[in-house]
Formats: sequence, structure tokens, C-alpha cells
Amino acid sequence: MLLLDSELDQMAAIAAERGIEVSLFVGPRAGWDTGAMAYMPAGRIVAPKARGMDQVVQSVEEVRRACDHGITSVLVTDEGVLWVLGEMRAAGELPAELILKGSVMLGAANPVSIRLLERLGLTTFNVPTDLSLAQLAAIRQATSMPLDIYIEVPDDVGGFVRHYEIAEIVRVAAPVYLKFGLRNAPNIYPSGTHLEATAVALTRERLRRARLGLDLLRRLDLGAVMSPLPEPVAARARQ
Repeated sequence: MLLLDSELDQMAAIAAERGIEVSLFVGPRAGWDTGAMAYMPAGRIVAPKARGMDQVVQSVEEVRRACDHGITSVLVTDEGVLWVLGEMRAAGELPAELILKGSVMLGAANPVSIRLLERLGLTTFNVPTDLSLAQLAAIRQATSMPLDIYIEVPDDVGGFVRHYEIAEIVRVAAPVYLKFGLRNAPNIYPSGTHLEATAVALTRERLRRARLGLDLLRRLDLGAVMSPLPEPVAARARQ
């Protein structure tokens, strides 16, 4: 929503060249709107949701625009928007390869709810940050789609550091995307050039944290297998 068409094109080109996936957060959402409930202590649950049909339509149009500029993955926070996007993908109105990634803000925390989201069109899902190994294992029994799991969690969604659970998380929940947020870091959304130095510094540290996590995983479980890297990434790794 806050990216120029030229910026979308640039991001898509960089991703294609380097073999990485760009996933854009779908907006607008109630937390950026004029309604009061999203800002109340008991009403913040609605902040990630599409508020009214206007925002559903606007969200769909943002996804259309992203696809038109070569972006094939979006992060969804609203069940209704997810269903509409899933139906449009199935009908050929959106690319068949479009990844509908469920945000942690969807909040589904049990196998039944997550299975329902998958039926609505979900491709991968960011699970709540505080689920136990047993709870993650139960979710894996209900779905085969990849799970996105925070190993280090930003302060505003829990602030946990689960590095020493990393091998067990892989064992019980694979296939997984291991996520590294940052403790003690500012929430900079929505970002922009006014926060560029901070955004770059946070990104560098997230990459460092990911390196720490992968090194620890290798020490704890030599048998853990990473999915094949896209060729541009693999070629740089061989250099």
C-alpha cells in the first residue's frame, strides 16, 4: 500500500535475480483506519482485520497490483480476505502460484482452526509465538503446509527466545520456516526513508541471528535437512 509501482518492480527484480521470495503485507487494515475499537485495550484484536467491505475490496486490489508487478506472495491477516483471494486464485483471476501466507495476527492456535484456514486457501501459516512443542506437533498432524515459526520473537508479540528448542521444533513440525525477529528492537511499521538507517540495521541483525540459529541447529541435530536453495542462492553459497 505504501510502495510505489517502481519500488515493487525493483523488489521483484532483485528477488528474481537472487532467488528469494518477497512477501508483502496486505492492507489496509483496521489498525490504520479511523475506527476507535482497534485502539482500545479490549479491542485490539480487530486491528489486523479488514474493517468494512471497502477495506476488503481495497485489500484485493492491492494484491492484484502486487501480482501485476511480479510479486507472488502476500501476507494475510483477515479470514474473509483470505477466502476471497483463495477463490480468485482458484478461478484464475489471480496467479495459480500466488502464495497466501497467514500472518501470526490471524491468531489461530489449534489444529482445527488452522486446518479451516488452509481450506480457505492458505499456503503457509505463521503460528502464534507461544505454542509448545506438543501443540506444534498436533498442528503438524492436521496439515501438511509449511509452518512459519518464530525462534526469536519481537517484543510486541511475546519477546521469546527459543534458540535451544530449534532442533525439536524442526523435528516435530517440519516443514518449517524458522523466523528471527528481534528482542529489544523498535517496531518501525509503517517504515519509509525516514527510518531507512534503522530498518537496515535491524535487517542486518536479523540475518546475524539467523546465522546463529542455523549454526546451533547443526550442532544440535546433524541430520536436519534444509530444503534445496534456489540456484542463485546456491551459486553464491558455493563461491
